Amino acid sequence: MNILPPVPVQSPQEHPDMEEIRCPSPVLARMHLIKGKDAIDRYLAMHIKGLSKQEAAAYRNSYKKNICIDMLRQGYHKSFAELFTLIEKWNALREASGPGSAIWLQKSLEEQPDKLDQLHHFLTRAEAAQRSEYYEEMYLNQLSLAYCFNKSEDRWLRNYFYEQCYKTAQLIKIDGGRKEADAHSNMGLVYEEQGQFLKAAEHYEAFYHLTVGRIWKDETGRTLNTLACEHLWRIYTLLADKMLQNKEHQQAIKTLIKAFEMAKEAGNRNMEADAAFCLGLAYHSAGEEDTAILKLNAYLELSKILGDYVGIGRAYQALAQVLVSLGEVDEAITYLEKFMNIAKNIQLTHSLVDACTFLGNIYNERGNYSKACEYFDQAFCAANVLGDLPLVNETKVYCGIGKAHNMMVKVNSHTEAADHVGIEYLLAWKGNRSDMCTDPFTVDFIKLNPLGLSQSVMK
Repeated sequence: MNILPPVPVQSPQEHPDMEEIRCPSPVLARMHLIKGKDAIDRYLAMHIKGLSKQEAAAYRNSYKKNICIDMLRQGYHKSFAELFTLIEKWNALREASGPGSAIWLQKSLEEQPDKLDQLHHFLTRAEAAQRSEYYEEMYLNQLSLAYCFNKSEDRWLRNYFYEQCYKTAQLIKIDGGRKEADAHSNMGLVYEEQGQFLKAAEHYEAFYHLTVGRIWKDETGRTLNTLACEHLWRIYTLLADKMLQNKEHQQAIKTLIKAFEMAKEAGNRNMEADAAFCLGLAYHSAGEEDTAILKLNAYLELSKILGDYVGIGRAYQALAQVLVSLGEVDEAITYLEKFMNIAKNIQLTHSLVDACTFLGNIYNERGNYSKACEYFDQAFCAANVLGDLPLVNETKVYCGIGKAHNMMVKVNSHTEAADHVGIEYLLAWKGNRSDMCTDPFTVDFIKLNPLGLSQSVMK
């Protein structure tokens, strides 16, 4: 279960100009790369007399085999070996996943001519560039292949080519490390997507160091150094959450301090605020309440500057939790009431449920059961507005607990009195509980007054 607020895991993004990087379709299909039986039949009908032995063999072969033969004829032995290895890897993945898996239901790589076209085109171009030691061009062709395979079912291919890009980028010496920086960023995103946060952090740190003092920008106009700071803030927060789950509080705090520094360096106030909030929660988990309050107050101030009412409410709630643990319940209640008012004003119904439940629990623990019932009822009504059935059921339980405790006080008082009137009240309540939720001691007056005497007389 996450201790810190969820941070969305990032994945490598598809290139914005995908159509520009796809291999061009030839105007006339070469006969040894024709796809489909219909095309073969038409060609045979028109050119049957002039077929050579190689041409006839080309029409009998599979499209994959023709691609491979074409690579070998042109001397691209490395491309042939790489394509063959990828097809074998796909088949191994399919066998390992077994029948019924998603990959089992897909066509194999060798049965998808469009993908084979992309591989043939860019692999051969990358190999030609490698022979001439044009490593930058080699990198661009490998990167184009990574962009081609960004669909979920092709991510293993995408990741493979990002790794090839990373290896090639080490050989490029003429761009000041720009390609290497991009490669580290992409590898970090790949590892982050796979949940390997430590490896992702290593690549993001390398990305950061390569971009310090540089004015390189991405396609959106952001500097790469700012992007590196954002990546590191995110991955440090994800790592710290894992550490907190494993009770590694001090290590988590150190990691979150680094996340806070990265957020400040990026100049992103929203990230800085989130980092301060996470630090506050981490210090609270570690039992360092005074420091937690300092960090949460910093988060509160940043939220006010940003006009973030959700953040302000979240700060009040977290401060109340810390104050309760310190025994400063009255101050905690003040913060919770502020949190509740914000939730009502900006219609944060889920936050309203949290605030009312928290307040109800505080009053319940203090023995003020009628006040606890009041807040539990508000939480129940808010949960009904949301239409969240599990939350409705949870608030029902709180309502039941509050009302049971409220009744318990009155039942105990009559039981401890041990007089005739108290026993009559208890017996009447046991016989008729229809009004137990609001006032369990509504007594059937006729049972207590069979002679029809007035209440003043009975007193």
